[in-house]
Amino acid sequence: MLINKDALEQKGVQFFKIDRGGDITYHGPGQIVGYPIFNLEAFSLGVKQYIFNIEEAIILTLAAYNIQAGRLNGAIGVWLNPDDPAKARKICAIGVKASRYVSMHGFAFNVNTELSYYHSINPCGFVDKGVTSMQKELGKEVELKEVKEKLLKSLEKVFNFQLEDI
Repeated sequence: MLINKDALEQKGVQFFKIDRGGDITYHGPGQIVGYPIFNLEAFSLGVKQYIFNIEEAIILTLAAYNIQAGRLNGAIGVWLNPDDPAKARKICAIGVKASRYVSMHGFAFNVNTELSYYHSINPCGFVDKGVTSMQKELGKEVELKEVKEKLLKSLEKVFNFQLEDI
């Protein structure tokens, strides 16, 4: 956190300390915030594979918009230009926790997100990496409902289930 409580209040922002993986992040309008609840044991998944699957679903969703995304070695989440340290920027933060094989928390996928809020934090603890959104990358606002529908299809594909099955 790069600003104090008074500055947060002036911006109309609330701060919540929670117990999950990752460091500080932002949740707000224009994001798809997903907190999937999975019985990882029932899906025969460990936490690392679960996170990998979430990343993969986001990567597939971005590909539907011709946005090439990937993983940054040593950093959870979905990144654009992960192979170029000078250009690497995060488009989806992931922070999960599991207790008794049940997942908690999840991801924040920047679709039409107001990115200026990230200037008040070191997102996910990084001081040398940027943050982006689909809107910034495409140069236009993206229909949130459409992205959600594509993301759900990607999640179904990656986790090999149909929502109506659960």
